[in-house]
Amino acid sequence: MAMRFTLSSLTVALLSSGFAHAADLAAPAPAPVAVAERCKATLSLPAYGGVIKPNPNPTCFTLGGFGDIYVGGAITGYAYTQSNPFPFSAAPLPSDRAARVDFTNIQGWIQKADGPFQFYVQAGAYAIPALGFVNYSALDQTDLLFTPLPVAFGKYVFNDNWSIQGGRMPTLIGTEAPFTFQNLNISRGLLFNQENIINHGVQVNYSDGPWSASVAGTDGFFSGQISWLTGAVTYKLDDNNSFGINGGLNLDRTNVLTRSLRYQFATPLFQQNSGILSINYTYSNGPWTITPYFQYTNVARDNKIGIVQGASTYGGAVLASYAFTDNFALAGRVEYITQTGDKLLGGTSLLYGAGSSALSFTVTPTFTFDRFFVRGEYSRVQLYDITRGDLAFGTLGTGFGRTGNRNSQDRYMIEGGITF
Repeated sequence: MAMRFTLSSLTVALLSSGFAHAADLAAPAPAPVAVAERCKATLSLPAYGGVIKPNPNPTCFTLGGFGDIYVGGAITGYAYTQSNPFPFSAAPLPSDRAARVDFTNIQGWIQKADGPFQFYVQAGAYAIPALGFVNYSALDQTDLLFTPLPVAFGKYVFNDNWSIQGGRMPTLIGTEAPFTFQNLNISRGLLFNQENIINHGVQVNYSDGPWSASVAGTDGFFSGQISWLTGAVTYKLDDNNSFGINGGLNLDRTNVLTRSLRYQFATPLFQQNSGILSINYTYSNGPWTITPYFQYTNVARDNKIGIVQGASTYGGAVLASYAFTDNFALAGRVEYITQTGDKLLGGTSLLYGAGSSALSFTVTPTFTFDRFFVRGEYSRVQLYDITRGDLAFGTLGTGFGRTGNRNSQDRYMIEGGITF
C-alpha cells in the first residue's frame, strides 16, 4: 500500500511539473513542405540560330494562379546601302530605296513555358530584309506583313511526348527564322523568299528521344484562309549532327488577285498556291556551325485563279559560322536557285522571270558584348537569264535597277542592338 501511494504521488508531481512540457518540446517537428523551384523552365522561343545567343537569365516573375511568366525583347537598328534598287512600286506600295537607316526590331515578348497550359506572345515593329527583294521600312513592313502582333499562340502539353498549339505561329518550313536577331546573317536568303514566314493555324507536336515531329493546318502566306498542310520531322543523330525534312502545300486554291496590292504583298499569288519541300542537315561542334539544305517548290497551272502556266524552283544553300572567340564570330552563306521555264516564252515568274536563276554570297562578322551586339554584312546577288525590258515600248525588265535590266546587286549593312 505504501509503495502504491508513493508512485501515485510521484505521478501527480510529474504531471504538474514542467517535465511534461519538456517532453512535448523534445518531440520531432513535422518535416518541412518542399517548395517548387521558380523560374527554371527551358525557353525555346524565340528560337536563336546564330551567334547572337538567348539571354541565359531571362526576366521572370511568378503570377498567382498562372505560374512563372518570362519576359524579354530585342531593340536593334541597322543602316544599309545597295546598288541597283528595284523599279518604283505602284501605289499604295512604297518603292525600294538605295539606302536606309531604320530599326530592325523594337519587339518584346511574354511567355509561360511550363505546366500543361502555356502561351507565347511577341509584339512590336520589325523589318525583315531579304536578298534580291524589295526592302521597306520597319513601319511599312509591320503594316504590310504580320501587324504589330506577329506571334501569339496558346499551347496545351498533354505529356512529355505530345502537345497542341494554336494561333499565330512561326512556320514549320525552311531553315532561317523570321527576325534578324535570330539568324547568322542580317538579311534572309534567296531561298527564304519562297517560304511562308508566319501562319495562322493549329499545330500538333510529338517528340520521343532523338525524334521530333510537327504537323499543322495553316493559312500559308498569311492569307486568312486555312488551306495549307505543313509538317516537319527532325532526327538528332548525336550532340553534333541532326537531319530534318519539312514542307507543305496548299490543299485548296487562293485567288489573291481579287484582293488589294497590300494583301498581295504578304500573300503572293504563286507562292500561296505552291507546294514546297526542304531537306537540311546541321553540324554543330565547338566553334563550328554548318547547315546545308536543299529546297524544291512547285506551282501548278490554274487558269481560274490567274496561274496560266506552272513552274518550279530548285535551290540549295550552305550557312556556316565560326566563333574565333566568345565575342567574335564570322558567318557566311552561299545560295543558288533556278526556276523552270523559257524567258522567250514568258509565263509564271517565281524568281526573276521564267527560266531565270540567281546566285548569292553573304559574309557577316559579328561582335557580341554581354547582351549587346554589332555586326556588319556584305552580300552580292548575281542574276542569270532575266527578261529585259524596253522603255521605248513601256516595258520593264525582271531584274534589278529602276528599269529592271541590271543583273547584280551589292548590299552593305551594319546592325547593332541589344537582346534581353
